[in-house]
Amino acid sequence: MEDELASLFSLGDDSALLTLVWILPVIILIFYGQRIQLYITSGEIGKKIGKLDEYATESRDELLRSARGMLEPGFEDRLERIIDYFTIVPVDMDPAGMVERVRHVVRSREDSTRAHIESMASGLSEQEVARAQALVEVCATLRSLHAMVRHLHLTAKKQNNYPLILPLQMMLPFVMEQAEALHASMAAFARPVPVGDGIGPMVVGSMMSGLEKREAAFQTVAADAELDGRRLVLVKARGPMPTVGRLEDALASLVASSRPDVIVMVDAALKLEGEETGAIAHGFGAAMGGTGAERASIEALATREGIPVHSVVVKESVKDALSPMREAIAAAAPAAADAVRAAVTENAPRGALVAVLGVGNTSGVSQ
Repeated sequence: MEDELASLFSLGDDSALLTLVWILPVIILIFYGQRIQLYITSGEIGKKIGKLDEYATESRDELLRSARGMLEPGFEDRLERIIDYFTIVPVDMDPAGMVERVRHVVRSREDSTRAHIESMASGLSEQEVARAQALVEVCATLRSLHAMVRHLHLTAKKQNNYPLILPLQMMLPFVMEQAEALHASMAAFARPVPVGDGIGPMVVGSMMSGLEKREAAFQTVAADAELDGRRLVLVKARGPMPTVGRLEDALASLVASSRPDVIVMVDAALKLEGEETGAIAHGFGAAMGGTGAERASIEALATREGIPVHSVVVKESVKDALSPMREAIAAAAPAAADAVRAAVTENAPRGALVAVLGVGNTSGVSQ
């Protein structure tokens, strides 16, 4: 009888201990679950912020190494000021004229940065200035990404607010993908070598090889060609310096002098997950990234003149677009050129004038 009672009490002790083992974590999670999750998530984000800081620092060092052979002594402080420039997006409460205002602000920044770089040394070639300007823009973007992510992270930690850190956790993989692409682009722009985004200029550059080129707009060239009885005006940014040119200005000048019947644009496009890198697709509308102001200008011009716009795109990821061009993308250039020719012959009658625009950064791509 005594053994049974002892066994019962022992079972009761074990049961109580087991219940305590299960209940305590539940109680802790109820009262401190969000804080624990905040610490765990915060630690993971902190590592990513450290990586962003590393990218920003390495990009700055690469810029200084590249500029040391071009600029005069003591240029470091002035470059630091340029990197820290910020751009205020125009007020959009009244959308009328928004495109022109955005383009004005962006071009003002570009022109000011270029003028500051030119003033740091005499005798710089246009290619050297464009290369330094591209590196400055990459450094500024990486520094901005790091500062914004760090701000959101520290704000959530300061307020012990786990829901506030959730949006940052969700968007951070996309931010890191963009940062990795920008970091990889430093080596490409410093040499310069072609990047994935240069597939459009590469295609059009191959089509204008051996033809007489003329200045069509700022850092933009054009050449006249013929294809099966159609007259072509081939337009791309002037390489091999890293620049996107001003294709919308070149197109506006062309429309003013001799209105084209069809516009065909070739550019890189963001591929969906599961799609093959280097795949080629045909479409309608202006294929152009950037701020959107340039594309809006082309769309407005084509709409006003009633010119149909066709596009040929080569699929690639965000990282591919700014990294040194992969073999799969470069190998797609001949097929993309054939696709452009098909778009011309299928959509323009004989005797028509067709504007073919190679959209993208022409780093390392000649014409």
